[in-house]
Amino acid sequence: MAGTDMNEILRAVRDVDFPAGKEELVTQAKRAGASQAAIKALRGIPPDQYRNRSEVARSVRLPADAGSEVSPAVRAEQAREGGRPRQSQWMRDVPEPPVQEELDR
Repeated sequence: MAGTDMNEILRAVRDVDFPAGKEELVTQAKRAGASQAAIKALRGIPPDQYRNRSEVARSVRLPADAGSEVSPAVRAEQAREGGRPRQSQWMRDVPEPPVQEELDR
């Protein structure tokens, strides 16, 4: 399956009347002819009400090799902030606890 980028996702939801829920965003993306990768990315956002496209963009998680228009600074902010509350932090590197080094000896 081909990848997607943030621009494609935002184009797919440009005709949505906000606020909108996750299912409405996915449905609109399908209607707009978005790729399966873009639809999959939208399915991965938390089931919440989104006030605008910026909130959608902050909540969508793309693979590290996704389009180059998402700068490293934006990726770092997404990883640091985590998008929406209670959202999975799959991009965040979790440091080992200091005691782990002693346990590994």
